[in-house]
Amino acid sequence: EVLRARDFDDMSADEIRQAKAAVKRMRLPGGTVPTRRFAADQRGRRVDMRATLRASLRSGGDIIPLLFKRRRQRPPPLVVLCDISGSMGRYSRMLLHFVHAVTNDRDRVHSFVFGPRLTNITRQLRQRDVDQAMAEVAGTVEDWDGGTRISSCLGRFNREWSRRVLAQGASVLLITDGLDRDETGSLEGEMARLRRSARRVVWLNPLLRYADFQPQARGIRAMLPHVDDFRPVHNLVSL
Repeated sequence: EVLRARDFDDMSADEIRQAKAAVKRMRLPGGTVPTRRFAADQRGRRVDMRATLRASLRSGGDIIPLLFKRRRQRPPPLVVLCDISGSMGRYSRMLLHFVHAVTNDRDRVHSFVFGPRLTNITRQLRQRDVDQAMAEVAGTVEDWDGGTRISSCLGRFNREWSRRVLAQGASVLLITDGLDRDETGSLEGEMARLRRSARRVVWLNPLLRYADFQPQARGIRAMLPHVDDFRPVHNLVSL
């Protein structure tokens, strides 16, 4: 309870350890969506012709019991894009623990980190042991605490990964402070393309911990029109 409202950046090493233990127990809420597959359900609205015909054969065709089916429900795919640049500091490391908990709690979660470059860490986060997963992520990612090239990284994601991981109505969890140092890319255009490909885009920004926050940075102003939710992520309560 003491740590719930404390900023991750103000925590001691022992408090960070306790916070990581709390994050490990978190589960991402979210509804389910209908799939193209069906399951047997006598309260369903569609007649299951195959099952009905099989059942009628067992009775010699004299009685035809109507069997029904319904669409299966499952959580939509989730794509996480997490900023690991120097300005994100301790937040990105804490949030990767949360992404690990989400990855091991549900299927179809694809995770990427970005700074100067984009790196796919989906396979690494599927390790059940969080320490082993973080060690593999650390060994894979070469540009921790560097600069931020959001536009270039989103462009690469849109070109190389979007069609593969944003199928079937995936939602996007974008974790960044929006402080882009990429002067050559078109951030607004890449964000618009990302939004068109996703069911929903949720932006988590630790700068919203300030009560007087204003979107003054060029990157933040370019990104805001293309997100569905803009929320803080600086402590356990917000997470």
